[in-house]
Amino acid sequence: MEPTSAFDQEILALPFYDDRHRRLANSIGTWCDGRAPLWKEVRREDPEKAGRRLVRMLGEDGWLAFLDPRSAPGGPSGDFRTISLMREALAYAEDLADFAFSIQALAATPVIRYGSEEQKEHYLPRMAKGSLIGAFAVSEQEAGSDIASVGLRAEPEEDGGYVLNGQKAWIANAGIADVYVVIARTGEGPGPLGLTAFLVPATTPGLRAHDRLDVVAPRAFAHLSFENCRVPREAVLGRPGKGFVIAMDLLERFRMTVGAAALGFARRAADTALAHARTRRIGNERLVDLQLTKAALADMAVRLDAAALLVARAGWEIDHGSRRFARHSSIAKLYATEEAQHIVDSAVQLLGAAGVAGDSVTERLYRQIRSLRIYEGTSEVMRLTIAGTLDARRATLPARFL
Repeated sequence: MEPTSAFDQEILALPFYDDRHRRLANSIGTWCDGRAPLWKEVRREDPEKAGRRLVRMLGEDGWLAFLDPRSAPGGPSGDFRTISLMREALAYAEDLADFAFSIQALAATPVIRYGSEEQKEHYLPRMAKGSLIGAFAVSEQEAGSDIASVGLRAEPEEDGGYVLNGQKAWIANAGIADVYVVIARTGEGPGPLGLTAFLVPATTPGLRAHDRLDVVAPRAFAHLSFENCRVPREAVLGRPGKGFVIAMDLLERFRMTVGAAALGFARRAADTALAHARTRRIGNERLVDLQLTKAALADMAVRLDAAALLVARAGWEIDHGSRRFARHSSIAKLYATEEAQHIVDSAVQLLGAAGVAGDSVTERLYRQIRSLRIYEGTSEVMRLTIAGTLDARRATLPARFL
């Protein structure tokens, strides 16, 4: 018995969402459900080949059209509830599809928000069609969650261009990307003040993808080297010295979409566990009739509801221009990813030996969910970030509560 819906319709009916979100959820859910044979195919392919194929397919079928706002006015380029619903549906259906969608959106969004008209015209139409693949290159061996520690150097030249030297590590889509959004140190100031964002085509001499990585959930993943890699002044995204602002703005917005992907994984795991428990017999009883099974399924339901509400609230805050959106984005990512890990683990436990069989739904989910607690801000960093917002809340409390 295969689950057929990525969404909780009661959550979608809440005022966090509008009718356009509900229509979108129905459309992408139906699209994903109708491609079950394709998902099996891409899992058997080399991750790089699968990545190229999926980005192209998502573009051809219109799911990336919002990455070119000028040709898709009114699209979800600034609507993170829509982006989150798309990630939730794709993650429910197939991890690689969510990965392809999310990295393409992650790479295009800084161009949408900070690019010049020439940069937008050059990159966005092709990214929206899936004919040009993007990647976001910020992390390094010694600079993961601490963006201010980026060490890749970009030395200015007399003609206004820059020469990049150094390394980037753990880059999603490295090796298949056509253009990289790169955060490098240009030295306008110390720490976060001295970073600049660049758009670096993959064909730029001196840029090389290497050490392609085998990770728990296979995908296009590698390190990058920059050796006397020259880029013109037109490669600067935004303004020199604003790279930290661009990177943090991007990550603070996309963190809640990571929570949405976790929600898709978790709901698929819970649906699979429930379907199994209804048909698996233990003596004269079904597994679902046992008290411990009921307790486990109830805990899954509570965690799913709480995660869905936090993700919806974070998207609502972003889309309504709240200054507090970064706090809620971090809360949504932390809770949804941590609880999704619990839900997937519980599903594996309920399925027993069938839950760890190679290429079963729960075995795949068990591998796929783990990285979400790390990338775009580890759970530990999220806790510190959230804790850092508590003083602002304290300042708004009446004196009698202090």
